[in-house]
Amino acid sequence: MSKVVLDMSMSVDGFITGPDDGPENGLGVDGGRLHAWLGAGGADPSSYRPADGPGATVFDEMMATGAVITGRRTFEIAGGWGGDHHDGVPVFVLTHAAPDGPAPGSVRYVTDGIESCVAHAKAAAGGRDIMMHGAATAQACLRAGLLDEMELHVVPVLLGQGRRLFEDLPPDHIELELVRALDGPGVQHLRYRIRSVA
Repeated sequence: MSKVVLDMSMSVDGFITGPDDGPENGLGVDGGRLHAWLGAGGADPSSYRPADGPGATVFDEMMATGAVITGRRTFEIAGGWGGDHHDGVPVFVLTHAAPDGPAPGSVRYVTDGIESCVAHAKAAAGGRDIMMHGAATAQACLRAGLLDEMELHVVPVLLGQGRRLFEDLPPDHIELELVRALDGPGVQHLRYRIRSVA
């Protein structure tokens, strides 16, 4: 059965970008260091595969997913991944209103909420896991009780400002279970299972 897995690089103090992130500077000021564990890469997503064992393991898991869910802001800052995040899998973009014109490549806009977005992604994933991107989308999925796991790539830096992954969560606590910890060069890959949302 498909699991919805948030995949996110972040600083120790919880930032997923530096300040002033936007279309011209997707990861903000100094935010690029959060993705330094990935390869240099080019247009082909597989060119970002890290050389080290732990990084290669988590990267291969990301590339084995059967669908992607992302928020509109993340999608647009990423340039829509050229309409193909990886291997032609469907990309579901959670948004309040779909833009005019046809969606590029394998992209589908979902305007009727996170529950619908997850249902569409699960139907399309063919039993494979679903990769999730975007802080606001991840928070919506957590609040709805639909996020199964989180793969957090924690980089040993304190950015002090930028965009936080868990900025707008409700005050209720969320129980996590650490299911794997892998040490890579300059990053720790922590995989958590969501146990309960209080």
